[in-house]
Amino acid sequence: MKLSRRTTAVAAIAGAAAFALIATGCSAGGSTASDSSKPITLTLATFNNFGYSDALLAEYHTLNPNVTVVQNKAATSDAAQTNMFTKLAAGSGLGDIEAVDVDWMPKLRQYGAKFVDLAAADNKGRYAGWKTSAATTTDGKLIGLGTDIGPEAICYRSDLLAKAGLPTDPDAVTKLLTGDWDNYYKVGATFAAAKTGAAWFDSAGATFQGLANQYQNFFEKKDGTVIATTNPDVKASFTKVLAESATLSSHLTQWSPDWSAGQANGAYATMLCPAWMLGVIQGNTPKVTDWKIANAFPDGGGNWGGSYLTVPTQGKNTEAAKKFANWLTAPAQQIAAFKTAGNFPSQVAAYSNKDLTSATNAFFNNASIGQIYIDRSKAVTITPFKGVKYAAVMKVVQDGLTRVETGTQSIDQSWTQVVSDIKALA
Repeated sequence: MKLSRRTTAVAAIAGAAAFALIATGCSAGGSTASDSSKPITLTLATFNNFGYSDALLAEYHTLNPNVTVVQNKAATSDAAQTNMFTKLAAGSGLGDIEAVDVDWMPKLRQYGAKFVDLAAADNKGRYAGWKTSAATTTDGKLIGLGTDIGPEAICYRSDLLAKAGLPTDPDAVTKLLTGDWDNYYKVGATFAAAKTGAAWFDSAGATFQGLANQYQNFFEKKDGTVIATTNPDVKASFTKVLAESATLSSHLTQWSPDWSAGQANGAYATMLCPAWMLGVIQGNTPKVTDWKIANAFPDGGGNWGGSYLTVPTQGKNTEAAKKFANWLTAPAQQIAAFKTAGNFPSQVAAYSNKDLTSATNAFFNNASIGQIYIDRSKAVTITPFKGVKYAAVMKVVQDGLTRVETGTQSIDQSWTQVVSDIKALA
């Protein structure tokens, strides 16, 4: 599950923690298995909304009466990342189970000795190969069990499209938006010409994220070499999305309070919508009745986000935590989380389950979210390589996009700073 932008302060803290980890080495903590009959409490550290409802956690307690689960939710992925690297460096303080975002998993793989190997006979072959490999260390240790993936559709406000004289029915909007990015911008220009008072999309940053997810080696080569400043696709995408944002974007920085409020007050008509975004939209706009989903995405498909559950070795009940993480990431629990928060299952066995294929969402006007996101997942043909510096490079680029959208710099000025800032990461 991917939800947050990274601030300079967060990056600095996480970087310092990572340095401390390297300086102190990767020794494991003194964790031991718990007596299966002894009452224990497991702390589950997540961020945003993983869909782990009180009812779901109570179900585990019913199955395992000796285990009480306490869920601690960080507000953002950034906050969870800072907490993870700070407490890894300290050697204590992490939860028994820690959620990890796909974008910073590459950094975490460097510290495999600090995590329990989660590979087991009953979870072998659960996931697509790319999902498992992203959480596997160079020596073959699986440190994360996949929770979800983020196949992308397009969410839209039917009331705003109606004001612009555009179709509002999901099938018609799907047909309208099926095509490449130029088609998406072209429809946006038609919407903008109607002068509804709303923008076509939310932000350049969010739109750029969708573009970036459609390249195999966008920021880095497979050996980890950063190519973001020399890969012409990066600059072209950066320039193009900002040129279009001048007339099509609401210029509301993603994850900011204004961006969240914009969802509720109709500041923008469409937004790129990975499955987990459904829970975000519903949480931000509980009284809005006009959100719908188009089963389409520019240039076919893309995956944005997806998370993992890890078990730090510094915990006191690592065997019980491993068992619980395995249960939480099994197909039935992934489907339950999807129904609660829209986090699309990463388990391939779930895709033929009728509980998923028939799933609908009343808030999105009874959209067939199960089938829509199964279709969107099948449309994903490329997943980006994400090395150790991927998250840091993305932050630099996103900051550059924000500077232009907030009027601080021109496109050329901002790109020049992006190049300088990326080179400084070396």
